[in-house]
Parts: sequence; structure tokens; C-alpha cells
Amino acid sequence: MRGSDYTELTAFVAVATHKSFSRAAAHLRVSPPALSQTIRRLEERLGARLLNRTTRSVSLSEAGERLLARALPSMSELEAAVAEVRESRERPSGSLRINAPPVVATRLLGPLLGPFHAAYPDIVLDIVIEEALTDIVAGRFDAGIRLGERLEKDMIAVRLDEEQEMAAVGSPEYFARHGVPRTPRELHKHRCINWRWSANGNLYRWEFEKNGKALEVAADGPLIVNDLSLLIQGAVDGVGLAYVLEQDVRPWLEAGRLKRVLKDWSPRFPGFHLYYPSRQVSAPLRAFLDFLRK
Repeated sequence: MRGSDYTELTAFVAVATHKSFSRAAAHLRVSPPALSQTIRRLEERLGARLLNRTTRSVSLSEAGERLLARALPSMSELEAAVAEVRESRERPSGSLRINAPPVVATRLLGPLLGPFHAAYPDIVLDIVIEEALTDIVAGRFDAGIRLGERLEKDMIAVRLDEEQEMAAVGSPEYFARHGVPRTPRELHKHRCINWRWSANGNLYRWEFEKNGKALEVAADGPLIVNDLSLLIQGAVDGVGLAYVLEQDVRPWLEAGRLKRVLKDWSPRFPGFHLYYPSRQVSAPLRAFLDFLRK
């Protein structure tokens, strides 16, 4: 259907249902002469008179009755569809699938769940926690969360938190027993808690940087985990040194239960970002983006 077809049919249905050119023109927000001209064009194109006009009334011809019977249900469906789209923007509904790593689930997403549900009760959040760098397009996700340094260039990103910094930490009791490492190379003399990547089973190599010089250390120790809470608990209990995001152990540092070492070797990097592949986003994702900005 061409745009002019839709305009003409809309005009015809309005006149037929209001049985008045003036009332139909007011409903459509056009002038009566313009509306009359639109109806005349439709009749000429169809080669049939649709409306019988007198100075006092408007009635349907036989052809007009048939056209109205077919057009009215379709026009009502179209109007309902348009209204539904408008309502979905005003009151978004549907599913929003987000892929995120475990480290941000509790710290970043957890505090948002209650307030977001209160603001948008008709949106279903479908959050999948994965350590691997998932292809969100292939995985049919609306958005993902990852560190800024790992974002693909063609993605649109919204920053979620502050710049991040790695922190080598241990308990005061551990340092009292084993001493303090002064450089990353001295870590081979210490008991370290290792992190195993769930995606491939490899152990994380501790990454350090100072004055533009990068250094990786294959740490060794009595504990290997793939859960952040266990990693932190092991460090607090003096099992060994841990290497984590400073933000994740800040409460224990402020309470004095953990202490930092090798701070001048700790690299900084962009924080976590919500990212998505297109500027044409769904209503639920638009609502989530608006929520984050507020």
C-alpha cells in the first residue's frame, strides 16, 4: 500500500463513521475542503462513487458500504498496532537479555535489580553470567558487560563504573609470617592464591606494569579457585596472597583485614561497560540505558 492509499482510506473511514465532513475533518485535523478533495481523488482512482452527499447529510453508496466493511477492521488493526508501539515506548515491556562476567554480577547488577523492576515492572531481565568473552550477536543477547579494554570497536558502549586497578593483597597475619614482596619477581617466594579461568581451565598469570614495562608472573600456592568470594576469603584467612580488582576488596582494605603490596606495579585500565551492537535498540534496552543514565 502506498502512503497516499493509506491517507485516502483513512479519510474515507473517518467520513463514513462520522457521517460528516466537518466532524471527520476536525478528527483528522485537516480542513473540510482538503478532506473533500482527498475523497474525490479516491473515488476517481476507484472509478466509483463511495459517498452520497447533500447539503445536510452524508451517506454511503453501495460501493462505499462494501469498502467500509473491508477497510474498517484493517484500519482498526493498524491503529491498534501503532498504539501498542507508542505504549511500549511509554511503558516498555518484553525481555532484555544481558551477558555479563561473574565479577560484576553482585557488585554492579545486583544493586540495580530492585530499582529497575520498580521502574519497569513489565520488563523481564534475562541475565546470563559467563566468564568467557561471549559473542553477544551470535548468542542473541541485547547487550553485554565487559571491561573497556576488551570491547570490540564496532560496539556502542556505556561506562558503568570507575577506572579499575589491580591489587595484590594479603592479611596482616600473612605478612607477619612470610614478609612483604618488594617486586613481582619476589612472588615466587610467597604462597599465592590462583584463579582458574572457567572458560578454558587455564590459570591466570598475574599481570604487572611499571614505567611502561609489563611483567607477567605464574604464581604458585596452596589454593586454586574460580569463585571471587573464595579467593577473597582465602586471602583474609591468611592462606596466601591474592591478585584482584582493588574495588572488589576495598571493604577489607578499609577495615584493615587486608593490606596492599606492589601498588606501584599495579596496572590501571578502563572499567566495565555495557555494550550493544546497534543504535536501533529495543524498547527494554532503551529503558535500561535511560535507567543507567539517571
